[in-house]
Amino acid sequence: MAETPSESGAPLGLSTMREPQLDEIPASNVRSSLAELETQASQVLNRLEYVKVALEQHQQNAMFPQLPVSPGFLQPDKKPTAEVLTSLESLISQLDIDEETDFVLPPLDDSSQLASVSHSIGAYLSALDRQYLSRIVSKIVSDTNRWLSHMFRYMDCSTGYYRDSAECILHAVRLAIATRFPESMENRLAQLQNATLYLSETSSLFALQNTCRYVGLPPANIRVVPCNTLFGVRGTMDASELQKMLATDVEAGKIPLFLMADLGSSICGEVDNLTVIRQVCSLNNMWLHCQGHCLAALAVTKGTLTGIKAIPDSMTLNLVNWLGITGVPCVIMHRQVPVQVLTLFDVDPILSNRITAIGLWTIMQTMGADSISERIFMAFDSCRHIHEVLSRIEGIRILSKAPRQEAGKSFRALLSNPVNYTILFETAVPVVVFQFDGSSGQNNETHVDETSSSTPHGGAINSDDPQRNEADAKVALNDPVSKSIEKISNASYYDRLNGWLGQILLRDCSQLNLEIINHPVYGTCIRYSPFAPGYGELLPLTEVIENVAQFVEAQIEILMATVKHKSRFNKLVEEIPVLRLIELNDWAGLGSVHYVPEGWETLLTDQAKTELNRLNTALVDMLKAHDGAFSLGEGSDGLICVRFGMVTNETDVEELLDLVIQTGLKIQENSKILDTMTEILKKGIEAAETDLQREAEEKLWQDGILRQVPLVGRVVNWWSPPAKESGVKGRSLNLTQGVVESTENIYKYHMQMSAKANQLKGNKNPPTPLVQTPISADGTSLHSRNTSSSSQQSSATVDKSVASQQQQHHNGQQTVPEVGSA
Repeated sequence: MAETPSESGAPLGLSTMREPQLDEIPASNVRSSLAELETQASQVLNRLEYVKVALEQHQQNAMFPQLPVSPGFLQPDKKPTAEVLTSLESLISQLDIDEETDFVLPPLDDSSQLASVSHSIGAYLSALDRQYLSRIVSKIVSDTNRWLSHMFRYMDCSTGYYRDSAECILHAVRLAIATRFPESMENRLAQLQNATLYLSETSSLFALQNTCRYVGLPPANIRVVPCNTLFGVRGTMDASELQKMLATDVEAGKIPLFLMADLGSSICGEVDNLTVIRQVCSLNNMWLHCQGHCLAALAVTKGTLTGIKAIPDSMTLNLVNWLGITGVPCVIMHRQVPVQVLTLFDVDPILSNRITAIGLWTIMQTMGADSISERIFMAFDSCRHIHEVLSRIEGIRILSKAPRQEAGKSFRALLSNPVNYTILFETAVPVVVFQFDGSSGQNNETHVDETSSSTPHGGAINSDDPQRNEADAKVALNDPVSKSIEKISNASYYDRLNGWLGQILLRDCSQLNLEIINHPVYGTCIRYSPFAPGYGELLPLTEVIENVAQFVEAQIEILMATVKHKSRFNKLVEEIPVLRLIELNDWAGLGSVHYVPEGWETLLTDQAKTELNRLNTALVDMLKAHDGAFSLGEGSDGLICVRFGMVTNETDVEELLDLVIQTGLKIQENSKILDTMTEILKKGIEAAETDLQREAEEKLWQDGILRQVPLVGRVVNWWSPPAKESGVKGRSLNLTQGVVESTENIYKYHMQMSAKANQLKGNKNPPTPLVQTPISADGTSLHSRNTSSSSQQSSATVDKSVASQQQQHHNGQQTVPEVGSA
């Protein structure tokens, strides 16, 4: 039975380690403590990984407590560990942003879980005595350093382990400073202020600026080297411009110190000319640091590369992305330097950035060299395969470079046995960047499309950036695989098209690690990169890539059809008087129109705009019931418009526009019917009020004034009772016949009665109302107490709301409540 840890948390027997004669820790204690720690850490990780599902189940059962509000102070009473972990789970589960369905914590594979557990073990080992800890850390770092140097072909090197690539750049600059400005140098701090650092336009300028703040260098000492613009080397550092900048700085008394080269870390994965840059750095005694995903290809090579002396002074190994494992540190490999230089900036030579190597030490052993190499090869091979299938699709332009190919050699052979670094980095392309270009040729040759009209409504939406337009023109002249002239004149519209394509691919092709990016020259693009955290062994297979290619081809056909029909759509809209073309900066569909009835174009009042918005909103609702491609939009002037979505080659644009027009006219007719009914109701009420007032006056004249006098009227009514049906009759409006009728039949028969059109012979019609007044929408009315010619078809009244009246109007039985009653 293994011994248990002491109350302090350290294994028993550690008190004897302070003696000059170091005793070995019992192996049983170590195994017991580490096994218990591994079990507990794994349990916590599993709880956090599946916390989302557990919380949803508990919340459905109303048994899971909500996260308590913290009072701001630490509670005096201690809490159980389970309660604290439950609070952490609740906190993590409530971090959903914008109601996204995906959980914030990605699932962990076995390697990622081991790396996370290794962090806990590293923290636990820091409690050891420093002599024991130094021995353990030295062994771990020595093994890891040896494995990495052999795998990435960098012999006689040292390694450092940091959180991210920005810290690796900081350490590289510190090494350059310590090497170029040793302690024995006179006035070294003053000369350090004249040190200059160089990087290309596509490099991470922010990281280098942060580094300058840490080491005390002015950010103005950073020099940004322009990139090449010629086809074939576009995006790489311009070596001639670099030499000019170096000559200018040396003349000004500056000291070239540090240069950072990119090997596949930029947007399109460009690779700087390492051979030329290495020569420039050697002539100027500069420290050369390299970073980028192309460096991962060094792990795939099997033979010995020539030009081994041309390697950089340091380079960053972004193993988190290359291996797809969470929790692995970022590694910097650099040439051997004196120990005092290596630990000059370290607070603790033992713990600083060395104990974190334990995670990588465990992962490399569990994966093995062949598995690591194969994972990296599959990533590069997926880029090659995606580039190959996309290049066969018309309308797609690939902005990243194509992998190197040689006759008689497979892709694996080119990566495994390259002649030199140049051939290796030309073969290993880490990203694929593409966009919809609208070109119809296999090689995306320049052409003029039908939609290249330059009229305001001809689909030409010019870019607002003059530098981008100028760059587009230069690209079109220098690059045989350049953007079409049509796209240059419609840059903003094509950006929206590519944004739509990217969103569709992100939604339906989640197997690929795609992202939508904004290229400074080409605009909106779609980027595939297999080097992403969490990818692990889930790299896309050949079948997945082929299926995605078929899906992309189908979407490109839709985009091509939309672009082809757009100019026809704009031209037809201009010819239709009731439609106005609306340009929406955030819409990538066929277009958008505003329906304006004839005679309304001159009305610019707020009330008129409100009525137009109501009309167009109702129009969109009816169109959406017919086709889901219609949607509601709003122009810059606040007017509601009808948006047309993507179309196919079979789509009839004239038919779509005719559908909009006919639907609009139908809504207008319904609106006219309602207006007519409203006018009839209004005139009917006025006529009823006039009739009632007249009958009241006639009744007063017939009955006499004495009947209206208090007390006297009672005596007169007792002496001479008035007639039972001499009271004022109420009024009802027959909407079917447009007649105001008296209501004596309703109160006599206690029901609504109307004549039927096909009544059988012998059946009696209801009595004709005593009063019938015809009403018309133009406001004319004729008062009559005689039986009208329509008395045979009179209808009864309905005492209901206006809404039910409008609905019953179509059934021929619509009436309004009576205005007055006897």
